[in-house]
Amino acid sequence: RDDLEGLVGSEMCIRDRLSIARLISRVFLYKNSYLQKVEQFDVIIIGGGLAGLTSAIHLAGEGYKLLLIERYPYPHHKVCGEYVSNEVVPYLKSLGVTLPKVAAIDTLQLSTKHGKLLQTKLPLGGFGISRYTFDNALYKRALSLGVSVKFETVKNVTYLNDSFAIDTENENSYSAKVAIGAYGKRSGLDKQLNRNFIYKNAPWIGVKAHYAFPEFPENLVALHNFEGGYGGLSKTESGAVNFCYLTSYKSFQTVKSIEKFNSNIVARNKFLNHFLRHAKPLFDQPMSIAQVSFESKQTIKDHILMCGDTAGLIHPLCGNGMAMAIHSAKLASERIDNFFKESGYNRSKMESDYSKKWKSTFRRRLQTGRALQAILLSARASDILMGTITKSPGLIRSLIKRTHGKPIAL
Repeated sequence: RDDLEGLVGSEMCIRDRLSIARLISRVFLYKNSYLQKVEQFDVIIIGGGLAGLTSAIHLAGEGYKLLLIERYPYPHHKVCGEYVSNEVVPYLKSLGVTLPKVAAIDTLQLSTKHGKLLQTKLPLGGFGISRYTFDNALYKRALSLGVSVKFETVKNVTYLNDSFAIDTENENSYSAKVAIGAYGKRSGLDKQLNRNFIYKNAPWIGVKAHYAFPEFPENLVALHNFEGGYGGLSKTESGAVNFCYLTSYKSFQTVKSIEKFNSNIVARNKFLNHFLRHAKPLFDQPMSIAQVSFESKQTIKDHILMCGDTAGLIHPLCGNGMAMAIHSAKLASERIDNFFKESGYNRSKMESDYSKKWKSTFRRRLQTGRALQAILLSARASDILMGTITKSPGLIRSLIKRTHGKPIAL
């Protein structure tokens, strides 16, 4: 690789030189992979979260040969709000996905860090379910449809001669006509693919844990603000309450400990203070994820179709990221199906259609989420908003509708 870097001009910036060097080395890797026996698939899905598993189920149901590559065996927990909008229920049923009895949620509670509280009915409603259970249910459905699953980490993706070569850290290689990127909020692959957002500041930290707190209503999802962040509470299928919050690194670094941050910062919100004082932790330690980015992302990169958080992340206070991931998988799967079945529907058309449909479906939600976050993180602005909403309840319902979709058309 050092020799390859020397082939490109020294007048180029380091990042450009490395990008060209990586491209050249990937071409050699791609060429050499064909000297070995490489397993062929119609579609390879990188990442086995909600978007990856849903697209695998959808495409397997259409008869394609699928490989899903996921880093961790199921079941496992993830940092996530674990509230799902009912908009995805008809689609999941059409895929034959069977979920356990879940917590039906029809009410939203919202508070500012100063303790102003608002409660309203959710126009469409949703349900609470842990990622531990949800992902595992989708995984089992994918296996029943014949999806191949490998628990490995992808280190290299190369597109050449109208197909993809994918190499893993286990030194395995696979090939496919189409590739889907569904590997989450950020990954080493983002650097390998030279995606723009990965080089920008990502000052957010997510923290999650489950708690025993019987007094919390099963039909409620609560969003409470505190200095530098906000947190969500909702019950899961097990009866445990999921508490997941997002905070700025600037706010967190004042204490640099989740336990101290909870007691010194989060608990300044009186509702969260009551919860933390009386709830019993069910995890040995809270889970966390750093460098969460809400920057715009490319839905197509090096011909890979990006889904879920890999394509774009909505602010957690909108409570709709899980539904968006599932919906984006449907959008991608339908266009991939057209690509394989329709004469004249080429790769360029597939990519263009997916990108346009993704933007038209989700852009307004993302914009509303950014605006709401800016308001709620400002004490004065959030107090003004809460006062306005109290006098005009229709406003909060309108905001909810702007961050949630209608039931997915089948």
